[in-house]
Amino acid sequence: MAKKRQILVIGHNTNGCTPEHEKVAYDVGVEIAKSGSVLLTGGLGGVMQAASHGAKDAEGLTVGIIPQDDATLANEYCDIVIPTGMGLTRDFLNALSADGIVVVGGGSGTLSEVCAAYMHKKPMVAIRNLNGPVTQYIDGYLDHRENVKIEGADSAQEAVKKILELIK
Repeated sequence: MAKKRQILVIGHNTNGCTPEHEKVAYDVGVEIAKSGSVLLTGGLGGVMQAASHGAKDAEGLTVGIIPQDDATLANEYCDIVIPTGMGLTRDFLNALSADGIVVVGGGSGTLSEVCAAYMHKKPMVAIRNLNGPVTQYIDGYLDHRENVKIEGADSAQEAVKKILELIK
């Protein structure tokens, strides 16, 4: 059996997550599940919960890699919970576990995951017009090394289509 694609969705936790972020993240989760890929998230609230909810509603498999050491702290839509006990260091585990990443808004934690993915040349797609620290890098690079371009997308469907193309 071939390894399933693993797509990480990152963005705001509950603090800063707007209804628009939740809607887009939910739709990204649905599209990931429909593609037959496994959804990875940080397993908590906000964008992570919304994406997991969407993937579950579309009968997909969801994995939450949480910073705490208590699996019960993961959102209710995680099929598999990996309680790392690593705190913010788990951002690197999230990024390195993914074949590709979809960014839905976010804050400094999201930027940390993007930087880890960038250093390891992981394909990334960020949704435009959702404000966040990655917005200024959409359709460009984080730095002079030009490790991997952060592709932009205008919708959940376009984002998942692009990340699937970049993974192949």
